[in-house]
Amino acid sequence: MILLISDLHLEEERPDITRAFLHFLQTRAPQAEALYILGDFFEVWIGDDAMTPFQRSIAQALRTLSERGTRIYLMHGNRDFMLGKHFCRAAGCELLADPTVVSLQGERTLLMHGDSLCTRDEGYMRLRRLLRNPLTLVILRNLPLATRQKLARKLRNESRTQTRMKASDIIDVTPEEVVRAMREHRARRLIHGHTHRPAIHALELDGQPAQRIVLGDWDRQGWALQIDEQGFNQAPFELA
Repeated sequence: MILLISDLHLEEERPDITRAFLHFLQTRAPQAEALYILGDFFEVWIGDDAMTPFQRSIAQALRTLSERGTRIYLMHGNRDFMLGKHFCRAAGCELLADPTVVSLQGERTLLMHGDSLCTRDEGYMRLRRLLRNPLTLVILRNLPLATRQKLARKLRNESRTQTRMKASDIIDVTPEEVVRAMREHRARRLIHGHTHRPAIHALELDGQPAQRIVLGDWDRQGWALQIDEQGFNQAPFELA
């Protein structure tokens, strides 16, 4: 069995999500060969050197799962793209590039966070290119902690305001970009998060059937995609 989740947005202000995730790690995840976390695991991450006790406790919980035999893979999201090797070592997980191709049930499967597919949101795409630039990352990591905290709050507030103002199709994936990415990586299955619109979409790619699976976010309920001998099944569950 393999499990995939994304968009937990873990933060101390949402203890209900944290409790649900820890319960998930203790009960369901140990049965899995691998757990993939496809971005926005934390609501905000300003650097491994600024880990809080809360974030360290999450790392320890992941390490406990890893030591029980479940492989853990973590991908950057737009909220936590500064997660680094120090956290991954502490958590016993492997950091995946975005995008990454893996084999799931013998099928080439493209894994992404999903924000890079939202090309109609031109303002966000410009900001994304700036923030992911290697030079920008070096500068950000060397800013004083207080400055990084202030910048993170500013970006977070602006993101929430702009998301409320944008049309729904602007903040969703661009169909043409989905096809382009799948074609580039020679994958007929794509799994991503980011849009908070859990669904399984049937597609046609170069005359062949294809599939796009959107992972659900953890807010009013939790979501996990389970892959086993029964196939692919994504279902919500109560956070309580």
